[in-house]
Amino acid sequence: MILRVLCGLLIFRKRQDEALYNQKVMKNVVHAACPHDCPDACGVLITVEDGRATKIKGDPAHPVTRGFLCAKVAKYLDRVYSPDRVLCPMRRVRPKGLRAAGEGARATQDWQSISWDEALAEITTRFKKIIAEFGSEAILPYSFGGTLGMLNSASMDRRFFHRLGASQLARNICSAAGEAGLESVFGLKLGTEPEQFRHSRYIIAWAANIHGNNVHLWPFIEEARRQGAKLVVIDPYRTRTAACADWYLPINPGTDAALALGLMHVIIGEKLYDADYVERYTVGFEQLREKVREYAPERVAKWTGISASDIVKLAREYATTHPAVIRLNYGVQRSEGGGMATRAVAMLPCITGSWKEVGGGLQLSTSGAFASIGRGLKRKDLMLKSLGRPARTVNMVELGKALNTLDDPPIQALFVYGSNPAATCPNHNEVIRGLQRADLFTVVHEQFLTDTTDYADIVLPATTFFEHKELQTAYGHYFLQVSDQAIEPVGECRSNVEVFRALAEGMGFEDECFRESVDQMIDAALDSDHPWLRGIDRERLQREAHVRLNFGEAQLCSAGQPEASVPAFLPFARGNFFTASGKAELYSESLKAQGLDPVLHFEPPGESRHSEQAKTFRLELLARKSDNFLNSTFSNLPTIQAMEDVGLLEMNSSDAQTRRIADGDPVRVFNRRGDILLKARVDGAVQPGVVCARLDWAKLAPQGRNINVLTSEKLTDLGNSATFYSVLVEVELFQTAS
Repeated sequence: MILRVLCGLLIFRKRQDEALYNQKVMKNVVHAACPHDCPDACGVLITVEDGRATKIKGDPAHPVTRGFLCAKVAKYLDRVYSPDRVLCPMRRVRPKGLRAAGEGARATQDWQSISWDEALAEITTRFKKIIAEFGSEAILPYSFGGTLGMLNSASMDRRFFHRLGASQLARNICSAAGEAGLESVFGLKLGTEPEQFRHSRYIIAWAANIHGNNVHLWPFIEEARRQGAKLVVIDPYRTRTAACADWYLPINPGTDAALALGLMHVIIGEKLYDADYVERYTVGFEQLREKVREYAPERVAKWTGISASDIVKLAREYATTHPAVIRLNYGVQRSEGGGMATRAVAMLPCITGSWKEVGGGLQLSTSGAFASIGRGLKRKDLMLKSLGRPARTVNMVELGKALNTLDDPPIQALFVYGSNPAATCPNHNEVIRGLQRADLFTVVHEQFLTDTTDYADIVLPATTFFEHKELQTAYGHYFLQVSDQAIEPVGECRSNVEVFRALAEGMGFEDECFRESVDQMIDAALDSDHPWLRGIDRERLQREAHVRLNFGEAQLCSAGQPEASVPAFLPFARGNFFTASGKAELYSESLKAQGLDPVLHFEPPGESRHSEQAKTFRLELLARKSDNFLNSTFSNLPTIQAMEDVGLLEMNSSDAQTRRIADGDPVRVFNRRGDILLKARVDGAVQPGVVCARLDWAKLAPQGRNINVLTSEKLTDLGNSATFYSVLVEVELFQTAS
């Protein structure tokens, strides 16, 4: 009896100890959200011990990201505590430019450490001098997707530059063409929830490397496949996803609009469309019917490289298998006709009526659902205080042109944050020529010394998402999150919010908005009368970690759907498009007013195998996203570099043999804009006539250049975006001097 009591006491004590231990551990676990440029916006749990982050893992309670992280973010502690972090403000003491090989990517001898007070004083003094001599529009901000957190990407920074009267930046480099194409049909960037893909029976991954770059959608697709779904991949590159597909269709770059038109030729011609949905919820179907008659599969096959029989088969299977869904990604819109290509693909679920079905529709971006959040954060009205009018706008795609040729006034100061234009901007040689100007005052707010800091006068140390609080939206799902600060900033790092708050004070701006706290800004961002935000505030987000937008009964569907705890969001099941007509616009008066084809238009890109230039430069270049880098982000970390082969040019064996190139040979890739030395990988990842290289830090290459020496500043048909995939090159064996 005594022994039994003692055992009971020991068990009770052990359970108490375990409870206390678990309580202690939980107190040290902070919920955050990944802000990097990815559709998934993962829920993250960060373990903190004695003020130091010791573990990162996915939040298993997040309904979409469900507890696992990509390989990049799983190693995020390496980034936070990297010995190469910029930890204090620095002033350049040697001439601008990439150092010779052997001096190291960091090149610390270029820099002198200074205090924040010194750095802020130097920046504001130079800004005031430039404004006095040239006017405020001689100052240009340059930022993009280094962080997608709402506060650190577009709040205090925009307020500062609006109040300053600086030139405005059109942030069009990545997705503007696709967004314009999508909105021309739907009116708003909405799409199928990732959770619904498990119910799909026909899934098309169109230019979408889901397995590599959208990993949290993949488990839903695998669940669907276990229930008999078919996965079709359309991509000019044999990606990880293509390798896993039931059917892979390689397509020639820049011909996606032609393929979509060919599919609609079959669907409409064989009366496989949903006549009731088309009648109720679309406009312009008769004009579309007339247009697609020009795009018979036999004609489309000559452009796309996909056989006419496969085009017919794909059209029939897609239109007759229910539910069918398309995961479209931004690769289709990085060619000259990228806007029309996206518009064409977006029409497919509108004519088949698949928007009615759980697991049907299309997903490119869900970001339009968050459009009502934070409308007042940017304060565009502040421009009127300094200029009395809106400031001029510079397209970020054309940075090289802006730095070298823009006048009245010329760009005299560049402030870069959340971006690395010396690596990611097209027409690299012109960008570098501009950045090297001795009279250009350049400030870069960064976590590391990047390609762009090689040309900076002042570098300011930036926080990671571990080190500041944030409001996080997404473009691949419908959950809103508050990302809590897990640790104090490393070294002297400051967030974008705090840097621009300090600069506003240094410029003497007394507007109350520059004194708002982070919590006040989050509260203001969520203060909306939009029904999708009803009942969602900061306190609830911090309590629940992630909250799905409140779509309401009008746009949720439970009748006839597979059993689920939460009704599915079917934005266009009953029409309700966000266009002027309220319907899917297969004919667009807005496009007509812009002098564009109001239905659809396709012609091969000016740089393609079908163009005159192909007589000289015979290969189409794909600037492929890495599976482990994120544009240039992460590419400096040794642990991530170990997962990638950098400096490769992937070639088809037939193209390599013609040029007497073998696997592993050094090759020179060139066109009229520039050249770069890479190493040939001869494999089956690309089709004949196509070569592929990846974007990474320019400074990783011996020459200090990346493939953007080959790309141009030519803009897309819609959205004025970059044409990274409309590039012709030639390749030759590189003979080293003996």
